[in-house]
Amino acid sequence: MPFEYVNADEAIARRGLRMVVVGGVPSPWGEAAKGILHIKAIDWVAVRLAYDSEPLRAWTGQRSGPVAIHDDERPRAGWAEILLLAERLAPTPALLPPDAAERALAFGIAHEICGEDGLGWARRLQLIHAGLKGAGGFAPKVATYLAKKYGYGPEAGAAAGARVVSLLGMLASRLKAQRSAGSRFYVGNALSAVDIYSATFMALFSPLPQAQCAMEANSRAAMETLDAATAAALDPTLLEHRDMMYGERLELPLAL
Repeated sequence: MPFEYVNADEAIARRGLRMVVVGGVPSPWGEAAKGILHIKAIDWVAVRLAYDSEPLRAWTGQRSGPVAIHDDERPRAGWAEILLLAERLAPTPALLPPDAAERALAFGIAHEICGEDGLGWARRLQLIHAGLKGAGGFAPKVATYLAKKYGYGPEAGAAAGARVVSLLGMLASRLKAQRSAGSRFYVGNALSAVDIYSATFMALFSPLPQAQCAMEANSRAAMETLDAATAAALDPTLLEHRDMMYGERLELPLAL
């Protein structure tokens, strides 16, 4: 569902759902939130994160994105908080399974993609580490800023690659098992939020083509940094699932 960008003052003054998002790059947490709102056809407006905006910081309580705010409710910044807000605002189509065991499975896999020490977290550390070592990844200035923000240390950076490889392997194995059982989706036989998270987080490894995802060359090159182990773990099944999701469910081109 199309959405519009507004400035901070307008967003703060509005009612309904507004969301602060990182602009210019396909930040997977933000793109996943956009995808959830698109599939649920929830009306909302976006405001690009400005790190030096005091009104935005005062309104959201932080300098990061995505942060979703509905009417006068508290800001919701965590991936699970945003998902549960969307489930409440538009229960249909549901993006969490009704079965309790499958719901728990969906949350577990989603955490391993989106949560602390999950795929996105470890990949970010991996790209910081590469940038600080002059081996691709984030530009040194960006890597230095992110290192301070996300608690990077040399040991954590060095260990991040193995965590990324392990998680990519888990996700690929899950999709292959589901495919063998006759399903295209991560959980059961229906679309869930996990499918959205997996598709959007592939941007950290292989961003969509420029015509679909217009971004600066330096940012694209940073995200495409792959060492041999990570490249080997990036199973084609993961990118095939991403392409299915963007071809059938998610909005293109990306509005960054």
